[in-house]
Formats: sequence, structure tokens, C-alpha cells
Amino acid sequence: MHINDFDYYLPEELIAQQPTEQRDASRLLVVHRKTDELEHKHFYDIVDYLNPGDCLVMNNSKVIPARLYGTKKSTGAHIEFLLIKRIEGDRWETMVKPGKRVKPGDVISFSEDNLFEAEVLEYGEEGTRIVEFKYDGIFMERLEELGNMPLPPYIERASEDKDKDRYQTVYAKEEGSVAAPTAGLHFTPEILEKAKEKGVKLAYVTLHVGIGTFRPVKVEKIEEHKMHFEEYHVDEETAKIVNETKKAGGRIISVGTTSTRTLESAAVLNEETGEYEVKAGGGNTGIFIYPGYEFKIIDSLITNFHLPKSTLVMLVSALYNREGILKAYETAVKEKYRFFSYGDAMFIE
Repeated sequence: MHINDFDYYLPEELIAQQPTEQRDASRLLVVHRKTDELEHKHFYDIVDYLNPGDCLVMNNSKVIPARLYGTKKSTGAHIEFLLIKRIEGDRWETMVKPGKRVKPGDVISFSEDNLFEAEVLEYGEEGTRIVEFKYDGIFMERLEELGNMPLPPYIERASEDKDKDRYQTVYAKEEGSVAAPTAGLHFTPEILEKAKEKGVKLAYVTLHVGIGTFRPVKVEKIEEHKMHFEEYHVDEETAKIVNETKKAGGRIISVGTTSTRTLESAAVLNEETGEYEVKAGGGNTGIFIYPGYEFKIIDSLITNFHLPKSTLVMLVSALYNREGILKAYETAVKEKYRFFSYGDAMFIE
């Protein structure tokens, strides 16, 4: 398949720059795969489409305030850091701007008291730097104090105080992501409670979203694309809930592409039953889901609208079909839905 098979026209003004006033007030495009029908709803209607015995699986990874602004101690030059991944201890892989000014041996200070600094140790892959932080106190507390939420590049504004709340799901728990699992941003505690009251099971996985989410596909034949690796974990309770739901005939409804990739990465074949089930545990996944992939665990998907030619458009095309997804996206553009991280949602049921 060619990369252009997953392209679509998107007017720039439909890229959401701000969140909706209320999380669940975003719009919801319901895609009925059996009939190819499209329905226009709001996210607060989502519970109407859930059935008793279904299971919602959500990614509880928490976004860290990974963007830091500092100065190079030797020259006073302004430097921007975007933390990508903790390597070990206080060592991190980091993107830097402007890259030409930051070399091994440089020290960057991020606080006026010089008590939160990073020394550049070496060059990393694809222009990154390996740095080691030196600080007083607890690292995450200082990061919360000095860092900014790492809004994606298509949100063309600086992060604000409200982003520390709104660029985070209400169930975020495990720190480690540098981008939000955005399908979950629409959920409120009230919606989750209504789902539980209806008999829907709630389960959580963890996949720390990396910067690779925003990296474009650079090959023409998508089969040649290599995914970035991300750390995931599925606990015993979630594996049990998902497996019991499948045995009982309920639907596994994944909230977001990260939950989908986690569940599909954790799938193992039960030799006795001939059915796939989720195995508890964790690791790093580079699973690439595109049309032709046979889903082993998930049945339905709640997701946002994704970038043209992205691996995420390919994933949702694998669940429905390429033509159907592009038609749905064309309809969303026509109806002026809001796109990407702070945009509206789609339920592929």
C-alpha cells in the first residue's frame, strides 16, 4: 500500500487549538461498520452506544510537563528541551532546540537559583541528546514546578495553566508520557460512573506515549515503515476483566490507539480453546497495525481524528476499511468537526 492511500484534505482551521469548554461537549461521529451509517452526536451520548457486559479499556498513562525552557550556562543562549524518555536514574533522552548550540559537555540551567540543571552527556539517535539532570529535592516535583505541558506541534500556541488539567485524562495515574492518549480526554468521572451503572466494565492499561507519535511516515510503501517502540504494561486485574468479557461475549472497546496497540501486543493464543486472550505483563511494543491486520482482542474503538498519512489513520482503517474511514473523514471535514488532540471523537462500533 502507498502512503498516499491514507491522505485526505483537511482545512487548517479545523485543527483544534483549544479544548472544548467541557470535556464531554466535544462532538462524536458514530461509525456503524455493519451498515456504513454515520451518526452525528456529542460525546456525552457515548453511554447510549455501550451495552451491559461490554468492557472499556483505557490508557492510564500520565503526561509529564516535559517541555523545559532554560539557558546555556556558558553563553546565556536560550535552549528548549523536550524530554522523550527516561533512560535510567536522572538520565533522559531529550530533543533540543536549537540543536546546533547544544553539544556534549554543555550545562543548561532551568531555574534562577541554578538548582535544576542538565549536563549534556552525548548525542542520541535522530538528533536527540542524552542528558543527566542535577537538582535539589524530588525530580518530578521540580518538573511540575518548572516544566510545561508538551503540546503537539500542530497546536500553534504556548501551553497555558489550563493545559496541565485538560491535556490529561481524568484517570491518568502512571507518569511517563510526553503526549496525551487523546481519545480519553473526552471522558468525565460522570460518564465513567454512568457506564459502570449500565453494567460496563472499566479496565486500564499503561502505554507511555512517546514523541514518535508525531513523527511522519517517511517511506512510500507503508509496509516498509518501522514503528517507534513504547513501554507498556497490563496488570493481572485488567487481563482477567478483558478475558472474562470476551468469554462472556461482551465487546472489548478500546479507548484510543494506544490502548489498542497495548491489547494487541499483549495477545496470546490459548492452545486449548483456539482463542486469543490477553496476557498480563509488559515490555516494549513496536506493533504496526494497518489494513490486512487481523485484530485479536478489540472489537470497537473510541478515537480522535488523526493526521493525514499517519500510522494512526492506518490503524483505524484496519479496524473498519480504508474507503470507509476516508469517507467518514470527508464527512467530518464537511460537517466542520474539530481535528487532532483537542478535537472531536469518533466511535467505530
